[in-house]
Amino acid sequence: MLRISKLTDYATLLMTRLAREPGRCFSATQLADALGVPLPTVAKLLKRLLQAELLVSVRGTGGGYMLAHAPRAISVADVVSAIEGPVALTECVHVPGGCVLEAACATRANWHVISRAVRTALEGVSLADMALPRLRTVPLQRMAVKEK
Repeated sequence: MLRISKLTDYATLLMTRLAREPGRCFSATQLADALGVPLPTVAKLLKRLLQAELLVSVRGTGGGYMLAHAPRAISVADVVSAIEGPVALTECVHVPGGCVLEAACATRANWHVISRAVRTALEGVSLADMALPRLRTVPLQRMAVKEK
């Protein structure tokens, strides 16, 4: 089963919460309470999202964390990459030469196509989309894999 990690799921939830009020600063405690996620986990996620430059921190009274970019400019792929690294379904897609079977692998090229399709789908959904009560329908043409 392909599945994102629990941390990535929580990070997406956290970023979606921030996207609902993009100009507002939230403390780590406020986010933990609002999401029902333990404070140490929220702190860990905030650190990674700051390092990825998806968030900014504001010091002082009324400070906290807020989105570094407009919700429309941050994709789910950005959040996934900040927590898990590049979107790649197999080792050979992620690290060329990382698999001993790579040179003779009959499926390697297809895994590249599949990874690109997943990445394209994640790039096609923004935090603004995630903040909607129900995700809009994405036409399949938008998900067409483009050769790079």
